[in-house]
Amino acid sequence: MIVKTLAVGPIMANCFVLGCENTAEAAVIDPGDEPDRILATLVDNNLTAKLIINTHGHFDHVGANRKLKEATGAPILIHALDTPMLSQLASSAAAWGMVAENSPPPDREIEDGDQVNFGDITLTVLHTPGHTPGGISLYTDTEVFVGDTLFAGSIGRTDFAGGSFETLKNSIQQKLFTLNEDLVVYPGHNNPTTIGTEKRTNPFVGERAVY
Repeated sequence: MIVKTLAVGPIMANCFVLGCENTAEAAVIDPGDEPDRILATLVDNNLTAKLIINTHGHFDHVGANRKLKEATGAPILIHALDTPMLSQLASSAAAWGMVAENSPPPDREIEDGDQVNFGDITLTVLHTPGHTPGGISLYTDTEVFVGDTLFAGSIGRTDFAGGSFETLKNSIQQKLFTLNEDLVVYPGHNNPTTIGTEKRTNPFVGERAVY
């Protein structure tokens, strides 16, 4: 699978362009900003977007939904519990002194255990709430895209509306940490890590964490 990472917008949220090498079909995870740059990445890699997937509804991860959908026609997927956020992006961004367009409504609401496909690639959905009520992660046999649930050496913030540390901890320990330890973790900000590394060393939720 082709994985292209773009840190977009003023908060530098990671947008991932995933491509099937056999069919040139693609999924875009978390198009938070800079739609022209995302579209250029698709063109440069001869990929056609078939899915737009939101790991959660915060504006820095979904702010380019509208323009990307208008340009590609790809459906928008998000968990139902975060769907209401898509119509509130302009106001939530303004609270941070930033600008974002409200997103179109989702074409499909995805749930824990669902599978989404593009080309020969299958992503399995895990509902991993805590950062937001409808936060999801998406995994294959070799990688997992976790949004703002888990970071290298850290975890997602839980002080926003709908956040909960206990819920986030359970999502990470009971779902993400049960995955293969060799899986590469692609977080919503900063650098990749692995499930095994975070399971052993994460100071907030790892084996040595003190609550």
